[in-house]
Formats: sequence, structure tokens, C-alpha cells
Amino acid sequence: MGVKKIAKRKLVRLSALGVATVVALPLLMGCSTAASSSSSDSIKIGAFFPVSGSLALLGEESWRGVQIATDLRNAAGGVADKSIEMVFADVPDVNAATSEARRLASDSDINLAVGSYSSGLSLAASEVFARGGSTFVELGAVSEAITDRDYENVFRFNPAAGSFTKLQMRFITEHLAEELGKPVSELNVILAHEDSAYGQSVAENAVIDAAEAGLVNFSLEPYNAKSTDLSSTVLRLKAKAPDIVIAVSYAADAILLGRQIRDNGLQLGAFIGTGGGHSLKGFHDALGEAADGVYDVDFTQIHVNEEFTPGITEFTAAYEERYDSLPASGHALANFTGANLLFDILEETNGSDDPEEFRQAAQNFKLEIGTTSSGWGFSLNENNQNELADVYVMQWNGDQLETVWPEQAAIRAPLPATPFGV
Repeated sequence: MGVKKIAKRKLVRLSALGVATVVALPLLMGCSTAASSSSSDSIKIGAFFPVSGSLALLGEESWRGVQIATDLRNAAGGVADKSIEMVFADVPDVNAATSEARRLASDSDINLAVGSYSSGLSLAASEVFARGGSTFVELGAVSEAITDRDYENVFRFNPAAGSFTKLQMRFITEHLAEELGKPVSELNVILAHEDSAYGQSVAENAVIDAAEAGLVNFSLEPYNAKSTDLSSTVLRLKAKAPDIVIAVSYAADAILLGRQIRDNGLQLGAFIGTGGGHSLKGFHDALGEAADGVYDVDFTQIHVNEEFTPGITEFTAAYEERYDSLPASGHALANFTGANLLFDILEETNGSDDPEEFRQAAQNFKLEIGTTSSGWGFSLNENNQNELADVYVMQWNGDQLETVWPEQAAIRAPLPATPFGV
């Protein structure tokens, strides 16, 4: 998107981080739990992410994206000449999300909060803020319920669960059916999903989208993500002889499911992950070449058409400079993009976090697709869901998760492959 002047202030709008020199700016320690300075010269924003417990891996990745966005924006002058102060809360479970939300919401200087990677955590924390009349902006969780509760001050800037299943069904009907040499109506497709709010939300949307796509042989296979043995699930899949398996998994169960598909000789025409564990480098590290060819539908990854995602190279450089590694998943980029969208909207309110002013500014704020570092645009629907945030199809190739579909985001075409080497 490049440099865009904001009325009377000439600040850089950084949703796309279109200025490469911004990475050379020092990374400031703008994210802390310290007491705030006067609200006249800073904006305090609550930040809820799980950086301990079972959700810590992707929770930490999500928080890193917010930290980078905050530090770069503060280095570029802040928002409306105010510094941004993220007041962090570690929320490893729903109880913690509720109690920490009550704690931060009781601070008269905090009228706005972001989070939270996990749908369960988001539902809990946003409920507290919404009932208290404050604003909550979700940057990563996907459950449809987050924005379906008629709370006028709960927003989501990232894609919802329905985006994942809609794209999966399009990919199956527009690409995989021809590749597998079968009419759509004859394809046998099974969704194997972990059974928490995350998996259930995806499954509910998948049933609807599969029917609309003409996939008459579509079924569900739920399982417990905490299970240490998924062989019974794999054997049930094998008995149904699917052409395609779609999976909704966290980190450990994604690896376990892949291993047991391999070990039980389940032959598939294609395997499509739904973000989560299938986006992690650790998935490929654990399975090696057996993971090559596995598809994954998820938030934007760093191996993507850079013309469609202006600013992504600058984000990646900033991440490497701070953490001495590449991002572990697309969650850091998604939260980085979402945080910058939030800051841009706060520019429109002249730095005010008043819930009514923020809501009006957010509803009026518009960006075209292909103008942010995730490739997303921005336009809120009646439920405060960003309708122009989307997901893409990636495919594992060596240790890189490469974007392959649709064409405007892809760096190469999808390659036929036997999932898990079976």
C-alpha cells in the first residue's frame, strides 16, 4: 500500500508496512505489564494470549506478531502522536481468560483489548469486555460464535472458520476432482476433526459448504485432540476408503494423525489440513518427506506472492531480527496485520479508544484485497467480521509451506502427491 498521509499528521499507515526502511528502526519495548503513563500521551490496550500451557506454541506466535506491529508503530511515531502500550495477560485456559479479562477491564484506562489465538479464550475474554461496554478485537481465533452474539463492540479482523471450509470445497471442486479423475458427486470426502470449539465450528461450516458444493459423500470423524493414540480413528477412516481427508488438528494431534495414517497404510488422493498443527514447521520436521504434498488451508504464510502481500518481506525481516528465526506459522503475520489494522482505525479516531467512536471508525474503514501484508482487505459486515480477510491453499514442499492456490496468491501450481508416502 506504500506511504499514505493521514490528515494533518503525515504519519505512515503501516497495515501493509509498505516502507522497507521501517525495519531498520529500533524495536522498542512497547509491550509490557507495567503501569501506564498518562492516558493523554499513550493508548493502553489489553492483550490476551496463551504463552504457557498446551496452547503456548501458537499463542506465543500470535503475541509476537502483535509485539512487532506495536514496536514498529511506536518507532514510527505511534498513533495520533500517542505511544501504544500493550498490557499483556497470559491466558492458558478459559478460567484464566475470564479472570484476566475482569482484571484488565476494571482498569479505567483500558477500553480496548485484543487477542487471543484460541476460540474458547476469545469467547470468554470478549464476553467480559462486551458486557462491560468496552471493545474487544479478535486477531486470530476463528469460531463463528465470536461475532455471532450480537455484541456491537466485539470485532474480528482475521478470517472466520467459514472461510477455511469454503476454500477447501472450492479447491476440491475446482482442482482436485479433475486431478483425481472423478466427478464431484462421486468423491468420498471425510473431515477428521478435534472436538473442541475450534474443530466443531469448522465441522459445522464444512457440512453446509460440502452440501452446497455437491459433495454428497461427505462425513465427519471427530476425535479428542488430547488422545495419545488415534489408530482407531485412522482404522475407521480406512474402512470408509476416502478419496480426500480434511483434518482439523492442533500441533501434537496433527503429527500423530499423520504418523498413524502412514503406519496403517491409509491411501488417499489428497489430504488437506485446516491451519493449526498442519501449518507448523514442526509438523514437517516430525514427519519428514512423508509430509511432502500435504495441503493446508490457513492464514497467509511467508512463502506467498509478494506482489499480493505488500510488506510481507519487511515483516519477515523484522521477525528474524527480533527472534533469530523465521515465523513458525502464519499466526504471527495474521496478528501483525490485524494489529496494524487496529492502529490504522485508531488513527481515524485521532487516538481515541472510546467504544462508540471506535465502532463508527471501524465500520467506515475500507481497504482493498491485496493491500496488506497478509493480502487481506478490510470491510466489516453487520456482525463486525472483516469480510475481506481470507485464507489460502498451501502445500508442503521440503521444509517450506508454499502457497499454491488461488492463483493471485500462489508462487507455484499445486503438485500431485501421495499423502504421507502411502
